[in-house]
Amino acid sequence: MKTFDFNAQLAALHQRFPAADRRPVVGITGNYGEQTCKLGEGYYKQIVRAGGTPLIIPPLTDEATILETLERIDALLLSGGADINPLFMGEEPQPRLGGICAERDLPELLITRLAFNRQLPILGICRGIQTLAVALGGKVAQDLGDSLLKHSQDADRSEPTHTVALAEGSSLRAIFDNDRLFVNSFHHQAVNQPGPYLKVTATAPDGIIEAVESTEHKPVIGVQWHPECMGDDGLPLFQWLVREAETFRQVKALHSRVLTLDTHCDTPMLFPQGIDFATRDDRLLVDLHKMTEGRLDATIMVAYLPQKGTTNPKAYADGIFDRIEQIIAASSNYLAIARTPADLWANKHIGRKSIMLGIENGLALEDDLENLDHFASRGVVYITLCHNGDNSLCDSAKGESTWGGVSPFGADVIRRMNELGIMVDLSHAHEKSFYDALDISNLPIVCSHSSARALCDHPRNLTDDQMRALAKKGGVCQITLYPGFLKSQASEATIFDAMAHLDHAIAVMGIDHVGLGTDFDGDGGVPGLANASELTNFTRQLLARRFSEDDIQKIWGGNFLRVMDEVQRAAKK
Repeated sequence: MKTFDFNAQLAALHQRFPAADRRPVVGITGNYGEQTCKLGEGYYKQIVRAGGTPLIIPPLTDEATILETLERIDALLLSGGADINPLFMGEEPQPRLGGICAERDLPELLITRLAFNRQLPILGICRGIQTLAVALGGKVAQDLGDSLLKHSQDADRSEPTHTVALAEGSSLRAIFDNDRLFVNSFHHQAVNQPGPYLKVTATAPDGIIEAVESTEHKPVIGVQWHPECMGDDGLPLFQWLVREAETFRQVKALHSRVLTLDTHCDTPMLFPQGIDFATRDDRLLVDLHKMTEGRLDATIMVAYLPQKGTTNPKAYADGIFDRIEQIIAASSNYLAIARTPADLWANKHIGRKSIMLGIENGLALEDDLENLDHFASRGVVYITLCHNGDNSLCDSAKGESTWGGVSPFGADVIRRMNELGIMVDLSHAHEKSFYDALDISNLPIVCSHSSARALCDHPRNLTDDQMRALAKKGGVCQITLYPGFLKSQASEATIFDAMAHLDHAIAVMGIDHVGLGTDFDGDGGVPGLANASELTNFTRQLLARRFSEDDIQKIWGGNFLRVMDEVQRAAKK
């Protein structure tokens, strides 16, 4: 009688699947009934066929369980099942409402929204597309009523019974390489309002919504049909999900190793509104939760001083820094001030997010060089010499050429900044001020949030000649996400425009002289990179361009920190 050699089988598995080659994990929400978490076999078998590892997620509302689950999966699949309680949409039940599953509703709505905030790839199927819509602010028709098509077939589940039209430019059309699909149909409900984060990408001949996708270039798709029952015809959707899961797995691994730094945010501008940085505050584009969701290690918060109306500028900047220190003290287990590149790495290794201090507008100096020493002692890492108007240091890109470039006092400021280890930031500076500062400074300078004038003709952006001169001096240009600096019609700017500016800067300056300065909370942000929680999407784009890990680290702050280190070391000497 032949015996089964368990140890040999185990050894063979280890040899075939080393840890480094593990498959992406796709979490599948389990159905529920009769005190049992259960799942149709098609879901997990299609995930395996597509090259993923399925993990069944039970319907639990325990917060810690949901968050731990999200940390361990690389994508989320929302499975089909019963109707959703209409109270979650602010509606009363209609007579044709089917059976609801109270055990599933809240857990799935929570995990869907949290997964969306964390940029996980999501595929919703049947009830899953409806869960997506409700979780993201849309609505579901409780019953289709007397629709022109039969949407609940009697035929076998593998049999397609009607067609759907796929929208031009949609991910679905790219996945199936077709503008029409034959699908099965088992539903009496459908999404009727996709909400602000989803767009319709497939419809049945009677106009019923059959699929939705993200409006913000995220890997999120919901379909009303059941591809898990359609064998090879349904497999492409699961292959798409597993591919996106693998990319997200790579992004997470990269963010665990590289240090990610956003070199300019204006969050302190919103301090007067009584914001709570420790929570996920909808008024903020950068807060502790969004930094965590976007796996952002550090940001440079600036004390922005408006060109007009700022009384006691030095005290105003100090007040902002005082408030930042209070915020950090209140969340000291999760946040810390950083003054040097070494501080940033130390904070990352112990699991703390870092905040660095900057000043936007030399008005804060109040025409007194000694105030530079004061701000150096507070830990300010850079000063943007001007903003949208000439000041006593230099002319602005939007000024009136008061000095014809850098003023005599501005020249003294630049020299003293070199001595103190404070980086000179020339974002907002006039072109003449830019070249003057390059000549005056003995050390590399930075443009903490500037983009390419060749792609968007705005005086705030850098010309190719400026970029080359900046790189020759060893400096860096941090591409910004302010829509008006990315595209002439700012309302149309997206993540792809931001990446085009980065690509251009690399082509002109080289990989050692670029980075990202979002200008979040200062009107920066575009679809796909709308707030700090979406910054993993930036890394996805870098991976799509096949940058090496070393180059990704350079872009994600390494180049900027090289300049910071050089400036700070020179001051110590």
